[in-house]
Amino acid sequence: MGKIKTYNPKEVTCAFGNHMVTGYAEDSFITIDPNGDGVTKKVGCDGEIVRSISPDDTFIIKLSVLQTSETNSFLQQKYAQDRKNGEGMFPVLIKDLKGGLVFSTDAAWAIKPASRGFGKEANNREWELHTGSGVLEE
Repeated sequence: MGKIKTYNPKEVTCAFGNHMVTGYAEDSFITIDPNGDGVTKKVGCDGEIVRSISPDDTFIIKLSVLQTSETNSFLQQKYAQDRKNGEGMFPVLIKDLKGGLVFSTDAAWAIKPASRGFGKEANNREWELHTGSGVLEE
């Protein structure tokens, strides 16, 4: 019989420097996508194959939080600081405490403020962060 594992979204932690992200959206709340092309190949006319390994180890993080989350203020302040003097970068650590994914980078930044929508009910705010060199482990 196979092992049974449990995922609990409350066990996923995300820290931006000393700021702990809170107020996650109710559905998908963190997406981590590698930049670059990974490993690509080219096939010559004679059938010879060459592989190229991308040196790009940067990532794009999409974070979706409730419009009332304090993380919106943190990221807005970091974005404003970056625009003012280029000092809006911060480290990121994302961990599934149940023993899954771990992501870390020493430098991330918000590329622009999250869109703001208002309606009958509270909405989510989605932030896109770009990173310097990062490490994604399983």
